[in-house]
Amino acid sequence: MKRYLILFLLTFQGLMAQVQFEARVSKNTLGLNERLRIDFIMNVDGDNFEQPSFDGFKMVAGPSQQISQSWINGRSSFQKIYSYIIQPERKGSITIKQAAIEFNGQIYKTNPIKVTVTNAVAQERDPNDRPQGSGNELLNLVAEISKTNPYLNEPITVVYKLYFNNIGVTGFKELAKPKYNDFWNQNIDIKQLSVQQGSYQGQQAYYVILKKVILYPQKSGRLTIEPLSLDIGVQLPTNRRDMFGQMIITEDNKVVSAGAKTINVRPLPESSKPEGFTGAVGKFNFTVTPSKTTLKNGEGLDLIVSAQGTGNMKLFTLPKPVVPNALEMYDPVHDEQVTTSLNGMSGRITDKYTIVPQYRGKYAIKPMQFSYFDLSTGTYKTITSKEIMIDVLDGPTPAEANTGATAKNVVAKADEFKNIKSKTALIPIEKKDFYDSNLYLGLLFAPFIIIPIIILARKKKEAMDNDVTGNRIRMNNKLAKKYLSQAKKHLNNKEPFYIALEKAMHNFLKAKLHIETSEMSKDNIRELLLSRNANAETVQNFIALTENCEFARYAPASSASIQQDYDKAVMIISELEKQIV
Repeated sequence: MKRYLILFLLTFQGLMAQVQFEARVSKNTLGLNERLRIDFIMNVDGDNFEQPSFDGFKMVAGPSQQISQSWINGRSSFQKIYSYIIQPERKGSITIKQAAIEFNGQIYKTNPIKVTVTNAVAQERDPNDRPQGSGNELLNLVAEISKTNPYLNEPITVVYKLYFNNIGVTGFKELAKPKYNDFWNQNIDIKQLSVQQGSYQGQQAYYVILKKVILYPQKSGRLTIEPLSLDIGVQLPTNRRDMFGQMIITEDNKVVSAGAKTINVRPLPESSKPEGFTGAVGKFNFTVTPSKTTLKNGEGLDLIVSAQGTGNMKLFTLPKPVVPNALEMYDPVHDEQVTTSLNGMSGRITDKYTIVPQYRGKYAIKPMQFSYFDLSTGTYKTITSKEIMIDVLDGPTPAEANTGATAKNVVAKADEFKNIKSKTALIPIEKKDFYDSNLYLGLLFAPFIIIPIIILARKKKEAMDNDVTGNRIRMNNKLAKKYLSQAKKHLNNKEPFYIALEKAMHNFLKAKLHIETSEMSKDNIRELLLSRNANAETVQNFIALTENCEFARYAPASSASIQQDYDKAVMIISELEKQIV
């Protein structure tokens, strides 16, 4: 009975000592200008920690690592924590994805955490560090709209200006991009930001044009432009002075928004809308031009249909020509030569049709009509092209072509049964017995060959499974090669490169020295490597490169220095492979 009780207690203790790996955040709801601490906590010495991507956040600090181990009343406890400080980049519900570790060949992951980000909140500061200001500071983001009640497909512009006065601006970043639902939109490039003088609500101020957009409404009714929000870095004086009596300037961040804008889009008049109107709005010229009108047999022509002017050039279709059946017309090649500025789109759009005549004769391409809505007069206008006559000088006429086709059909019917053979050669079909075939013999003797192979493979697998130390060494060797390969792939991406390189070097040590992560102190590594006949200089280079990996992840580094660190790691690992006994 006592034996069973001991076995039960050991089993229960094993169940209680299960691996725990979880993520904890300092708060689940925070403002856009606040910071969040997240800890990844494990109760075992897990390897190959994989941090989440933190999409929607920017990294402020981390990772920092803490390890604690205690032994109380015969029971040991272990805890390792990876900590990060992050700040949200947008509002809404953001999910922090899973982190992962590896322990005894198993992968463990944390649960995803949802964090709600609200508008920026007021934060308490040290009274001495509060900006003093003069009360006349101005910092405002404005979206200036050229027209708030346009017609459907009439261009409007949105210019985003940042007004400021009596305040220093050090930089900005977008927190929320404007959304132009139900608008065709295009940004107008700003080559260089420049400070200009102006006025805001009767007060003199400076301003910077940050963004220009041209919009074409695609739906009538009330349309909303979602706001642009910015995080502005500012400088303001405080109540403190330096040793020379100068006012100390403090840096701060302020969140500004242009606010949502509503556009009332008027529909185009229905009562006078021409037949065949395809949505052109603006002012246009319309032409239909053939490359030639006189053709020989086998020649073709290009018919160019084009509209030129100012308006929604990319948002309507050109009319399609109607040609006689005797002219074969191919699908058009569409071409756009359009430029977009704050005044809207202007240029030329063209459909080029290739037309090939089938018979001799004269053929008319009917006049084409193109309609557009003229914004200057508020009315529809229609342009009609001239009729085009095509003269085909030679080739068959339609009557001759029909006669030739009939003659061919008659000849084909006369020859329809001419080549049917009247004699047949019959060949006997040979039938082989399956029981005398090679397939039958192979299936018969296959078990006697496969069964011994299965037995040998199973014994080999059992031997490998029982070799715990060997399996760990092989796994660490495999991981070292894997992460070294990953480091090579990230030569152009500094932080992933140094994470992978550090993991490769750690797993190499674990494979060669049979140690765990908790034993990887600098002195212990040096002592173990030197005891295994490693060269002292090589050992020092290995330790120095390992320490450099953590520092280099956050320090500026060129692609040349990253390549040098990779080459150095390959050389050091290769030398230690030869030296360690």
